[in-house]
Amino acid sequence: MLTAQTRTICIVVALVPLSVLVALAFGTVSIPIYDALLALTHSANDASVNRSDLVIQQIRLPRAILAALVGALLGICGATTQGLFRNPLADPSLIGVTAGASAGAALAIFFASSISNLGGLSGLSLISFGAFLGGALAVILVYSMATNSRGTSVATMLLAGIAITAIAGSLTSILEFFGNDEMLRRISLWRMGGLDGASYSRVVIAMIFSAVVLTILPRFSTALNALLLGESEARHLGLAVQNIKIGLILLVAAGVGVSVALAGTIAFVGLVIPHIMRLLVGPDHRLLLPLSAAGGAILLLLSDTIARTIFAPIELPVGLVTALLGAPFFISLLRHRHDYGMR
Repeated sequence: MLTAQTRTICIVVALVPLSVLVALAFGTVSIPIYDALLALTHSANDASVNRSDLVIQQIRLPRAILAALVGALLGICGATTQGLFRNPLADPSLIGVTAGASAGAALAIFFASSISNLGGLSGLSLISFGAFLGGALAVILVYSMATNSRGTSVATMLLAGIAITAIAGSLTSILEFFGNDEMLRRISLWRMGGLDGASYSRVVIAMIFSAVVLTILPRFSTALNALLLGESEARHLGLAVQNIKIGLILLVAAGVGVSVALAGTIAFVGLVIPHIMRLLVGPDHRLLLPLSAAGGAILLLLSDTIARTIFAPIELPVGLVTALLGAPFFISLLRHRHDYGMR
């Protein structure tokens, strides 16, 4: 007899490939799920390949894979951030990486009238490269302000992240004010998030970072469980708290930074998904982290499918869909925060 927790895990895991199939089958032109599966078995050089096969292989498959990887990164980074800050309302953007990445992308758009792929970056466009550098710089600044001879203060990091976010947001707004209509549109679309630039070269980049982040972060599960008791208690348990915090910050920064660089700013995935999984399986990070990754992949896959189909052939930025889905849930959490043990 399966327990409720085991059934939940099985359902979440099963929903990941099902969400991928939905993303492959639905779009401006709907393709039967069986045909979508069959298209994956055909070679691009096969004489029997038809237009539906090419749509699946060249457009929808890389987009679905990228959506799953970005969603997984945002989900697991959100759960890690909430554990690190010991705050269920925490979000990866608290350390300034999202705002910094947006400012970096805006700078790249503003100072480059024609955006093209940089040679040797394997499909990472100038905008994406600027976003990644901006996010990395923001994290470096936040960490340097929060660290002294006694270690890294999580509370100071939170305040520094708020300050860097405000500065980066102001810089982006200034660039929007002085930019022309084309620059303003590019910056606005970037801040809304989107997967329309998905390609296999970007999938490779996402896979590399995902392999690192999704493999290493779950190894911090026991440490995050101990940190929920407090830093002093974690030290008494023999944990190197300072090194753990540095490792978690770097991994979250890398995960969120590459996600924003490849897909723009996508809201609420890192906030809502850990909450849902915590309500379903409890606060144990040994389950919470991997299930948050799976839940993030599911949410972004389904959100991107909705973004492509609801007003087809017009495509909505996926960040708008995740915000529309996530905001009501967030409001519900705030209204019932005492029921969920939040202060």
